[in-house]
Amino acid sequence: MSEQFDVVVIGAGPAGYHAAIRAAQLGLKTACIDAALGKDGKPALGGTCLRVGCIPSKALLDSSRQFYNLQHLFGEHGITTKDAKIDVATMVGRKDKIVKQFTGGIAMLFKANKVTPYYGFGTLHAGNVVKVKQHDGSEVELKATNVILAAGSDSIELPFAKFGEHIVDNVGALDFTAVPKRLGVIGAGVIGLELGSVWKRLGSEVTILEALPDFLAAADAEVAKTAAKEFKKQGLDIRLGAKVSKADVKKDGVHVTYADTKGEQAIVFDKLLVSVGRRAATKGLLAEGTGVKLDARGMIEVDEHCHTGVDGVWAIGDCVRGPMLAHKGFEEGIAVAELIAGLPGHVNLDTIPWVIYTEPEIAWVGKTEQQLKADGTPYKTGSFPFAAIGRAVAMGEPAGFVKVIAHAETDRVLGMHLVGVGVSELVHEGVLTMEFHGSADDLARICHAHPTLSEAIHDAAMAVDKRAIHKAN
Repeated sequence: MSEQFDVVVIGAGPAGYHAAIRAAQLGLKTACIDAALGKDGKPALGGTCLRVGCIPSKALLDSSRQFYNLQHLFGEHGITTKDAKIDVATMVGRKDKIVKQFTGGIAMLFKANKVTPYYGFGTLHAGNVVKVKQHDGSEVELKATNVILAAGSDSIELPFAKFGEHIVDNVGALDFTAVPKRLGVIGAGVIGLELGSVWKRLGSEVTILEALPDFLAAADAEVAKTAAKEFKKQGLDIRLGAKVSKADVKKDGVHVTYADTKGEQAIVFDKLLVSVGRRAATKGLLAEGTGVKLDARGMIEVDEHCHTGVDGVWAIGDCVRGPMLAHKGFEEGIAVAELIAGLPGHVNLDTIPWVIYTEPEIAWVGKTEQQLKADGTPYKTGSFPFAAIGRAVAMGEPAGFVKVIAHAETDRVLGMHLVGVGVSELVHEGVLTMEFHGSADDLARICHAHPTLSEAIHDAAMAVDKRAIHKAN
């Protein structure tokens, strides 16, 4: 006998739990299924983001930043310390406590909103039937008017570098029991740079091997160049055009073979982090005959409204097209719940902000100069350095800049690109301006408090028309 629901969500990550809670708020009888377990072996809602991604990585980034600043920056403020030490177990324990707080928080939100949780692996069958294999081995069958697939994504494992004690993905790199003397990272993307930064600040020798010839090719070229320069100053050894072919675990470490412009190279690490991207976690999600289609990469095919083309079946988050970002999943989850309830729902993929939480932070929204040149779109730019911003200098964080890109004829903002302190927060001025179809002149005429970091946006917008006050135009 199946239990009947208006909405069944498979996956309780950022996309899934937002969809479930919003559907329940709208009066729909809702269930949400999730298979993940925490370190204590108990169900842990929140997906990769809360358990082993966004939240725990930011906890370690903050801990490592405090330790680094204590050793390297506090002296400038007249603060002296002696024999500073890091207790890795305490740091990881703090991270685990934060994760538990947030995963438990979602369970409380489910209860408050009357979302029925099921703990186990959910599979969609024909006719909108979902079978849940629970952790105790029993099976539950649910029938739904609408099913929302929010299965998330998994780390890509290289065939020659299987995950284990010495070769890890983001999960393992969040739980090292000691600072590795030599840490290798394959992939100079978000995960590689963030976790590489964590362990570098704590004393590890970090080498990042990136197969592509360009650093952060998805970012604005000037932003990437500035970031690379700052990372080099910090001692991150980033090797571009380095294609890894072998990783052998031996007694003295992980022996890695890679090729670059100089030929074949060999290097040994104590730990190796593989961060070469993620793939949709759709394996086992769909039984025969559902009608839901997967593309060549295993992603669920959907239209602009996240509908699969099968009546009552939707898909959101990392398992569909678009950036694999938690906040993109948030918005899709809410939009789909509202569409099911007969309300308007839409996500503008062109204004999704991107952030890399290194030091300096990197953030952007909209088009890069490279993309606009390729598209043949006429544009103009204005930029402003944090080195000329009083607040940034007073904070001892003068690195980086803000760039505003506007259409050369209409002045409409097409992109904003930032590298520097606090830009993960500042980027939203760009998002908001673009959502309201604002111009660079609009931004330039909005009063920004002084002294603040956000003045860099104001000055960059003024610089678009060569009227910045605090720099030569």
